[in-house]
Amino acid sequence: MSDSVIQTRREGAILEVTLDRPKANTIDLATSRLMGQTFKNFRDDPELRVAIVRTAGEKFFSAGWDLKAAANGDAVDGDYGVGGFAGLQELRDLNKPVIAAVNGMAVGGGFELALSADLIYATEHSSFALPEIRAGTLADAATVKLPKRIPYHVAMDLLFTGRWMDVQEAHRWGLVNEILADEAALRQRVWEIARLLAAGPPLVFAAIKEVAREAEAMSFQNAMNYITKRKFATVDELYDSEDNLEGFKAFAEKRAPVWQGK
Repeated sequence: MSDSVIQTRREGAILEVTLDRPKANTIDLATSRLMGQTFKNFRDDPELRVAIVRTAGEKFFSAGWDLKAAANGDAVDGDYGVGGFAGLQELRDLNKPVIAAVNGMAVGGGFELALSADLIYATEHSSFALPEIRAGTLADAATVKLPKRIPYHVAMDLLFTGRWMDVQEAHRWGLVNEILADEAALRQRVWEIARLLAAGPPLVFAAIKEVAREAEAMSFQNAMNYITKRKFATVDELYDSEDNLEGFKAFAEKRAPVWQGK
């Protein structure tokens, strides 16, 4: 499917979403709303289990917020759509794996888009930066997320200075899962991982994402109490599911489990 700047490819339970806005894959309000609707549809489609986020072109993964659109009237606090900026940052209850395929420069909001994914794979020539400090403004989502993903002092360095971080450094700090030689290798690897996840237990993935997300604001013991008392909706659904029993049976019978998502 193609909707101007957003193209989607569907293979079984996998949805690949491509942002294509030459020259730098910037995101204005209209594009953000479109991305939000695309990811909302992914979230709400019971047949889809994994999403891949990528962009077209070689130089930029995304330069983030469209400053030209802002100069023409797009308000920085305008309507970004159902999922917040770029459709993923604030999309509630997205309990399915999302993989970012970064090819090129991920700058500002483009970096934040990658941070909204669960896994990040990148090419050798990719790099990351948060230059908002130089414009006298706040990299809001990155300021919340980045210190939780990499060491605090490294995150503060990036936020305070706006410097570039190459992909090797990003991998060293654990921000990038794997570095691939080029776009073709990147896409092959990302689809390999997506197919692996699509064959996995969707109810367990949902529980992992909800618990990890909600536990950020809880003490360890409180989070564990929520799990054992089945106060997380995804955990409650998992523990009563056919898939939960199937996992035990498959292990006992020494066979591969057949996941149904119910």
